[in-house]
Amino acid sequence: MTTYYKPLEYVVPPEDDGIVLRTVLRSRLGVSRKLLSRLKMTEQGITVNGERKYIDVKVRTGDRVAVRMIEEQSDDIMPQPMPLNILYEDEELLVLNKEAGLIVHPTHGHYTGTIANGVVHYWRERGENFRFRPIHRLDQETSGALAVAKNPYVHQQISEQMQAHQLKKEYLAIVHGRMADDAGTVNAPIDRNPDAPHLRIVTETGYAAVTHYRIERRFAEATLVRLRLETGRTHQIRVHMQHLGHPLLGDKLYGFKSESAEAGIDRHALHACTLGLTHPTLKRWMEFEAPMPDDMEHCLARLAR
Repeated sequence: MTTYYKPLEYVVPPEDDGIVLRTVLRSRLGVSRKLLSRLKMTEQGITVNGERKYIDVKVRTGDRVAVRMIEEQSDDIMPQPMPLNILYEDEELLVLNKEAGLIVHPTHGHYTGTIANGVVHYWRERGENFRFRPIHRLDQETSGALAVAKNPYVHQQISEQMQAHQLKKEYLAIVHGRMADDAGTVNAPIDRNPDAPHLRIVTETGYAAVTHYRIERRFAEATLVRLRLETGRTHQIRVHMQHLGHPLLGDKLYGFKSESAEAGIDRHALHACTLGLTHPTLKRWMEFEAPMPDDMEHCLARLAR
């Protein structure tokens, strides 16, 4: 027996009387072409007043259009018990405060011990069927707010917000040296380093990358800075801060090679502190705050002394 998630519904208002069902699905609900193709193949994927309909029929005022997605599981991810710091959860969205050191999704050589393993186990223990769909990624050493969609519609909607630069993504970083300006913007294209493809560099021929920053606190030899991403290039903050001459403390790829243990932190000092988005079904702006982790707090205390 096919089981579905809670339906996404739309009651046709008077101003939409007589429009085609396809228009309701694409323009009013924002269903992507890819998801629409999947819905058309399922028995209860698209209904009007409880009856399956072709998408070229016309709808009338008061008609109840419903979209139902089949329940899914991440059968390719091994469930593994793991403590999770949950900032928010409802039927469609999960937001976590990721610990530093954890990989988000299994990759070659890392099939267990990832956030995905822990989340899948958490859902299975609750008897829930969801596929692990992270909206975005955080580097292994980066801590902070991470959003996971529980169905393809929510994933699509928030991904589109991200592509349109409508997500609010703020980070806290501890960088080398005392930054001079209280605030500023780095507008510097980024691409792969041709001599070391696993690294990124600022280059005129790269992809557009924009980072806004504001100083939170200055120390004798370091600065706590708040950063807001306008784009989402790989290693963007780390590359841009290196470009300014203020690489992150503890950054093994982009930091100072001669850095000693005096930095007081054994990973790059970067934390995703704020994530803001419009909830796709609640239609409400929501912001999630991830408290600064202990290792960065200890680092700041050490710098203050």
